[in-house]
Amino acid sequence: MQKMNRRHFLSTSAAASAALIGGLRQPTEAEAAGVDLTPGVPTGVNSSAIMEALPGKKPLIKLSYRPPNYEAPLEYLRTPITPNDEFYVRYHLSDIPNVDVKTYKIAVGGDGANGQAEITLDELKKMPAVEVVAVNQCSGNRRGLSKPHVQGVEWGYGAMGCARWKGARLKDVLDKVGLKKETIEIGFNGADGPAVDKTPDFIKSIPVWKAVDESTIVAYEMNGQPLPHFNGFPARIIVPGWTGTYWIKHVIAINALTKPETNFWMNPAYRIPVGKFPLRDRFITQENATTTPITEMVVNSLITSHRDGAKVKTGKVTVSGMAWDGGYGIRAVEVSTDGGKTWAAATLGEDLGRFAFRPWSFNLSAKAGKNSVMVNATNRIGQAQTSELIFNPAGYHNNVMQNITLVA
Repeated sequence: MQKMNRRHFLSTSAAASAALIGGLRQPTEAEAAGVDLTPGVPTGVNSSAIMEALPGKKPLIKLSYRPPNYEAPLEYLRTPITPNDEFYVRYHLSDIPNVDVKTYKIAVGGDGANGQAEITLDELKKMPAVEVVAVNQCSGNRRGLSKPHVQGVEWGYGAMGCARWKGARLKDVLDKVGLKKETIEIGFNGADGPAVDKTPDFIKSIPVWKAVDESTIVAYEMNGQPLPHFNGFPARIIVPGWTGTYWIKHVIAINALTKPETNFWMNPAYRIPVGKFPLRDRFITQENATTTPITEMVVNSLITSHRDGAKVKTGKVTVSGMAWDGGYGIRAVEVSTDGGKTWAAATLGEDLGRFAFRPWSFNLSAKAGKNSVMVNATNRIGQAQTSELIFNPAGYHNNVMQNITLVA
């Protein structure tokens, strides 16, 4: 199926076009001065990043604009649900269409399907609707903290967000055509495309067992509103628990496959060394002797109430943040104020579901001078964060326990 409006870059308005294609406006002095990057990202990021408000968004940290890659500032991650206008933006390809919902259709078929179908947005909305609260996190979140530094978008902490996603189960969509017993993967293609022919189209697949899971959906709403343009309007794939590489935006094709997908973005891209991480969700049909696809998110946490080096008053200080994992659920968050020698339990906030951000808070007694705060999350199957970086060439799965200093 041909990409729809592939050469029409954000044609909804001249302002939108200017924002992304060649005519990116100069930031105001206030925006330029407001960039607050994650400590540890490469020096070059400091010299090039700016605060930029894309159409429909509050100012985000611009790391690149063709394709657009915009990180959420730490302050946007202080609530368990990330507002749509504060949600990060991630693209691999720079030809981003303005999809016309009147002609929009999702082609469903493939050699592993018993038939072919085209589903309009209205038809998708008439299917049984489900809602899931889930963290969407770029596979490369915190890549900029790798030492030594590795290639790729040098994300800090903010290439993630958590939202309420509403849509139809992917399983119900696939039932429209039926799957052959030989089907092993379900592939996806979006309406965004490469600006030049030599760049491979962004095509992804997931194992059929993950595709028919009750939580995997084709979403058309985000936090009770239509999907924002930069987060996949009019419909996108939601794969809760797995990193964002599989969450295809502007989805226009869903294909049942009897052979593994061989697109560049499946292999060699988005791979991790075999046996490097304690993961349970494996993508067997895509594994080889040395690498395996990145799948579920590792257990992680983030202090969002304070930045490293923040000044506080002596006495009681409430430190808080978020914890999350690949869908097993957060069992505990612990805080250490003595460099990891001893630990105390933090208080967990509302549980919005096993795929969601889990808020936590901890009261410490700040003494005059420097106060160390280290945090560690554990999920319900006993996985915890690591004290040292598990290095890999793509900078994935950085879940080193965060350690900040508060100055009282």
